[in-house]
This record gives sequence, structure tokens and C-alpha cells, in this order.
Amino acid sequence: MNDAALNDAALGAALFAVDPAGTGGVCLAARAGPAREAWLDLLRAQLPPAAPVRRVPIHATDDRLLGGLDLAATLRAGRPVAQRGVLAEADGGVVLLAMAERLTGAAAGRLAAVLDSGEVAAERDGLALRAPARLGVVALDEGVAGDERPPAALLDRLAFRVSLDGLRAADLGDASAGRVAAARALLPSVRAGDDVIEALCAAAIALGVESLRAPLLAVRTACAAAALDGRRAVSAEDAALAGRLVLAPRATSLPAPDSREENHEGQEAGETPPGPEGTDDASPGDQPINDVVLAAAQAAIPAGLLAQLRSGQAPLGRSRSVGRSGVLQGGTRHGRPAGARQGEPRAASARLNLVATLRAAAPWQRLRQRESASEAVPARVEVRKSDFHVTRLKQRAKTTAIFAVDASGSAALHRLAEAKGAVELLLADCYVRRDRVALLAFRGTGATLLLPPTSSLVRAKRSLAGLPGGGGTPLAAGIDAARVLADSVRRAGQTPLVAVLTDGKANVARGGGAGRPRAEEEAFDAARSLRAAGISSLLVDTSPRPALLAQRLAAEMGARYVPLPYADPAAVSRAVQAARPALGHG
Repeated sequence: MNDAALNDAALGAALFAVDPAGTGGVCLAARAGPAREAWLDLLRAQLPPAAPVRRVPIHATDDRLLGGLDLAATLRAGRPVAQRGVLAEADGGVVLLAMAERLTGAAAGRLAAVLDSGEVAAERDGLALRAPARLGVVALDEGVAGDERPPAALLDRLAFRVSLDGLRAADLGDASAGRVAAARALLPSVRAGDDVIEALCAAAIALGVESLRAPLLAVRTACAAAALDGRRAVSAEDAALAGRLVLAPRATSLPAPDSREENHEGQEAGETPPGPEGTDDASPGDQPINDVVLAAAQAAIPAGLLAQLRSGQAPLGRSRSVGRSGVLQGGTRHGRPAGARQGEPRAASARLNLVATLRAAAPWQRLRQRESASEAVPARVEVRKSDFHVTRLKQRAKTTAIFAVDASGSAALHRLAEAKGAVELLLADCYVRRDRVALLAFRGTGATLLLPPTSSLVRAKRSLAGLPGGGGTPLAAGIDAARVLADSVRRAGQTPLVAVLTDGKANVARGGGAGRPRAEEEAFDAARSLRAAGISSLLVDTSPRPALLAQRLAAEMGARYVPLPYADPAAVSRAVQAARPALGHG
């Protein structure tokens, strides 16, 4: 497909509109604003006129999502009456998932099951619900750098990842509703040859894409691209487009270089890879389809991801356990309502959930009124002890970032300046995130708690001022002190994250004695203890070049390794913020 009028954002909307259920959906990374509304308007205009578009709020209950008991109708009829959920209502259309980066794992799992099966199937409230739900999803990702992302279970099922960063509403092209409608009609007759399927699978393997769904989604995308171009056979160009839009954002490694791909230095600038004979003017038709698809996908890898892959780091997964404000804790006396459970409202923290109680009692009303016919009053709802439900509450634990800074040696002042700047930047963000920061420094023969967990910027600056540097590197003592502090933070009901800034060159043992071999072995032992404690960690390598010793230490800690030879405060802060949602189980 060759259409210069469409950028990737508009092209993603058009291809999704051609085959919403087949491609799964779009993860739209954009804040609320004119550009996002223009993209959504463009999508709506390209969907069939009768296709339903339903918006799902982030805190939608299972009843609203999947369907359940219609309480009012049940009380009127005296028998269970079901109501359809928003997913069943969106059959044949699209659901807009607001604030998808905050979606819980449980909700993502339910939505994933519907996308896989094409129907809603649930058994709850004494009802067996089953309804068709062939639909596509637009996950509105409003997160910023370092924030949470939509759950992997959902992203794995969405073909497209579209970013509107830097785009204005006027920048979006338009494939026209008539052209998309014609493509939808043509799509059932479009076929992808074995060579196309093999090329997309090979490209997925070469890029380290582990999901088996990705090449399947790429094939559906290639078919939609051919249909949009008015053809019944998928071409190499269609396959290359699918590799660029579907496989490139999922890459976790770079392909091994061969004789045809020796120089890709210009990829970040969007340069065309060399032809099969090493020339720059070879047309796509002169190249094997496998090379065309892989070259297109590799050239489209986002710049930040490309740099990360070149440095040998796999992209971070996104855990749902630690977010911007820590892990969710249940069984608390305060917090946000998170459903209901059967129980009696006896304890001070157990509040009667009236709606859930009535929902449990409603299906039994006619039977209960028969049992007590002499006392039955038509307008009365009979509630029994077994119907009582209480509200479950959840609240987020605060996150405490613990900096353990190597203050030894001649470069100590530089590292402390970086740590000080990072702490100040993170504290400025604490007003929004409600996080706290602590600072440990290790030098000489031991570790010192310079700054207990705090969100006070004034206190942090006062504590950081005038810290001397130099001396030996008691790395084991520093890691031990960080682990002890993290344990105390966790016992207080908060989520710790340990960030160790060091070059890994330990030369002082736990007892204060000198000797590099023993000091290094004790440092590895301390790192293993930190990992065994299940504490989230990050190691920032302050060496001039990435050091094998620091990498080994990070592996023993189970930590994310960040080589930072030319660090600045903002770089350290960004690294810690990026690690926060991806690390640990607190």
C-alpha cells in the first residue's frame, strides 16, 4: 500500500476501521486534547454507520462490563432478570477504554477473554450470561514517561500502537469513509500467501517478539492494507507495512547482522536500509520478501526503543503491582471502594453494601414470600442474614525511593551531585505522586543514613549539603543498610524501591577490613539477600564505561541495570521513575 496522504496515526485508524475485531484494536498514546478528539472523530467517520461505539469508564463494575442482574427489574418481577453489559452492547463496533494505563489486571483479563472468544460468557448472581461481542478496543493511554502502561494482557491483543505526540488535529490525513467501507466489503476475499505469512513470522522471531499473537495480528493488518488498496492478494509492500506498524513497537532485540544488513546506523533518522547487493537504490521488488519485511520493521523501531536495544537491554515489562502511588492494599479501613463481599457489618471497617445486599436477596423474593404468606407485603423486600454484603476497600501504599550512593573515591562529589539533583527532582514530583525519598551514603568503613524517608524538599537540601566524599567502598554495608531500611518501609505498609549508585568496585568488607576479593564476595552476598527479600531494585552504574562487575552485581540483586557514564540529575530521576512501575512485588 502506498498512500503519502496518510501518516501512521491516520493509517492505523483506517486499517483498524477495516477490520476492528480481527486486528483487536489500537493503543492510542495521547493526552486529552484536540488531536486525540480529531483522531477519534476520524475513526468514527470510518466505522460502519450502525456500528456502536461505547465508552467504558476506568472504574466500570463487572455488571456494567459483562452484564448481570437488573436489580430494579428483578425486584419488580420477583425473579432474576438479566441486563446486558457494555461489551455485549458494543457487538459489531468499538469500545473506548478511558485511562487504560490504570486498568486493573482483573479487568484486563475479562476484556482479553472477550476479545479472544468474541462473546461475553459469565455466571454470576444466579444467572448464566452468554452474548456475542465481536468488537475492537481503543485503549486511551494517557500515561507519560515513567508512568504505568496498559496491562500486557490487553496490549498483546491490540495490533496497533499509535502515538499522537507532536501531531496536531490538522496533521491527520483521511482515508475517506467510502474507501474504508469498500475495503471492508473486499476483506473476506483477501488472501495472504504462505510467503507473506512466513516473512512476518520470521521478522517477529528476528525482532525477539515472543507473543504468538503478534504475527497473527500482522497478517490481519496486511490483509486490511491490501483491501484498503483495492487488491485481493497481499503484496510484499502490505507485509512490510504490517511489520512496521505491528511488529516494530513490540521488538525486544535487534536482528543479527548479515552480509545484506551491515550498516543500519541511519535508522534512527529514518534512512532507507541498503539493498540486497549493498546498494542504496534497489527497489523493494528486487529484494526477497523476508528482507523487505524485516528491513521495514527494523527501520520503524522507535528511537528510544532502538537505543535501548542497541545497548543490550530488553524493554521493561510493566508490572501491575507497583504503580505511581504504590501497590494496592486490601483489608484497610480507609480507601476506595473495590467491590463487595459476603459478610456481616459488625466490625468498624465493615460497612453494609446496600446495593449488593439487595442484589443477593432479589432473586429469592417470590419464594420467601410464599414461605411467609401470612406476613407477605407486596412492596416489602425480605432480606436475610445470608444476603448481607459489606464493601471492600483498597488503598495505595506510598512508594519510598531509597538512594544508596557510593560516596567513596575521587569521583564521589560528582556522584553525590547527581544523587542530590535526582532527589530534589523526585521530591518536587512527590506533591503529585505522594512518594517519599530516602538517602544512604556509604564510604570509609560503613553506611550512613543521610536522609530518612521524607517528602520535604527543604529537609532534603539541608541533609544533602556538605556531605564529604572519599575513602574506601564498603559496598556490602551500603546494600545491607538499604535492605534494612526497605524492610522498615515495607513493615510500615509502604512500597520500597532501592536505587544503588555505584561502580561495583567494593574494597572494604563488612567488618571494615580491607581486601578486594572478600569485599566483592560480601557485596554479592548482600545483593542476593536484597533479592531474596523481594525488594524492588535498580543499579545505576557510575563507571566511565559499563562495567562487568556492576552488571554482575545487578544480576545478583535481581535489579534493572542502567549504565550511566555521563549522568545528570534529570537522567537519574528519569531512570528511577521509569523503573518504579516495572519493578518488584513489594
